[in-house]
Amino acid sequence: MAGVHDSPTIIGEAPAFLEMLEHVSRAAPLSKPVLVVGERGTGKELIASRLHFLSTRWESRVVKVNCAALTESILESELFGHEAGAFTGAVRAHTGHFERADGGTLILDELATVSLRMQEKILRVIEYGEIQRVGGNDSIVVDVRIVGSTNADLKALADSGRFRPDLLDRLAFDVITIPPLRERVEDILPLAYAFAVNMAAELKRDLFPGFSSRASSSLLKHQWPGNVRELKNAVERSVYRSNDPEAVIDRIAFDPFDSPFRLSGDATAGSAAEPSPRRGRRPPLLPTDLVERLKDTEKQFIEAALDKAQFNQKVAADLLGLSYHQFRGKLRKHAVDPRRAQAQDSSR
Repeated sequence: MAGVHDSPTIIGEAPAFLEMLEHVSRAAPLSKPVLVVGERGTGKELIASRLHFLSTRWESRVVKVNCAALTESILESELFGHEAGAFTGAVRAHTGHFERADGGTLILDELATVSLRMQEKILRVIEYGEIQRVGGNDSIVVDVRIVGSTNADLKALADSGRFRPDLLDRLAFDVITIPPLRERVEDILPLAYAFAVNMAAELKRDLFPGFSSRASSSLLKHQWPGNVRELKNAVERSVYRSNDPEAVIDRIAFDPFDSPFRLSGDATAGSAAEPSPRRGRRPPLLPTDLVERLKDTEKQFIEAALDKAQFNQKVAADLLGLSYHQFRGKLRKHAVDPRRAQAQDSSR
């Protein structure tokens, strides 16, 4: 549960993100249910909390429940409460989240994981504003605004019978969709810097020296399938792993599993197979002309970088960890025709 003054700080200036925040500002003053949807790691809980803190209920409680973390019976007891003796171990009455959130907001995270039976009980609260504790007979009136959040396609689930259409109709008075980080390129570096500063402070460092141009370029080019959460982890990991607190961050640790000793997909604990550092590797075909093979490989990487960079030579150089002039030298060395790149590279 968050307190009255726990409104989170949200960073973002991308047009799609600002448009979404404006949508939140319009929906916040209402008492009707709202759905917050978005890919994993986009910050759905922050936006759900913002709906509460911008509403007229901001001085009341906001209660957050991760529905996926609880079994159906425990979730029922946590949401609706229970009377003493309702089940084995219920030695005293328990106040549920609906009662605790009376006058405020109840955020139901991972809403798509809720069973159909529980969905029916939640629908009753929305329709009648009443609950019954587990094991109780009396109806308790509650005034709660429900905000649901999910990364699932609830319409598809409703069409397949796995989510109640009538509950979806009630919850989806309005739907706020959070844009993924790949659609917020303008926000990547400001977010990364904020995460890095916080991590430096956590490590008791006096300052954060910043990112090198190489690191900044890699941050901008990454696709971020895990969105803001992945960005936060990658940046904090990179800062924490840096040996010199006063040196700029030059490499981003995108993958925590990256290691020369990384386990292969068929590795099993306690395997009786003979250990070998070359296990799983295909031996090279010999004899061969090593110089020519290396030239061919280098040329393939240069052409692949140009393709990925859409023939922008500066970006292609960054992808290979080369300076622009080094990259131009490689183009000449391997006689790679740069004419298709010149149009896009002319803005350099």
